[in-house]
Amino acid sequence: MLHKVRMTAKMDGPFVIFLIGMRINKFWKFGKWWPVASAMPKMIKELMANKSQGLLHAETWFGRTTIMVQYWESFEKLEAYARNRNASHLPAWQQFNKNVGSNGDVGIWHETYLIEKGNYECIYNNMPRFGLGKVGEFVEAKGNYHNAKDRLVASREAI
Repeated sequence: MLHKVRMTAKMDGPFVIFLIGMRINKFWKFGKWWPVASAMPKMIKELMANKSQGLLHAETWFGRTTIMVQYWESFEKLEAYARNRNASHLPAWQQFNKNVGSNGDVGIWHETYLIEKGNYECIYNNMPRFGLGKVGEFVEAKGNYHNAKDRLVASREAI
């Protein structure tokens, strides 16, 4: 549903933003990059089926360099999933290291941000729920949520 008013997201406490992606360096080496590209949907399906693992939401954009933005309950849950021998990630990571490693065919990357209470703000205008707006409480950006500075202050006070 498109919200034709300015909206923001309120979070109850700290959370993690995890950016992850890949870059196709040698497009003709389909057999090297396709296994990398096809591994992530399996992981997301696995994580969404068991919310206790800590993934709150994920969004993906495609191109030569892909990016997925993930929202997690905590770094501890993110790391636990990454190291879980019974989950999809670890075997995919091991397979990448065996088949690609550092040969230059496929690039992979990630960035992890630990967000504390009061250290985020967001705005959505003429948008459906998106990003953090799909994770937190989606409220109209008015009053204490009207401008960026006020949203930061309000995020410190959020319950």
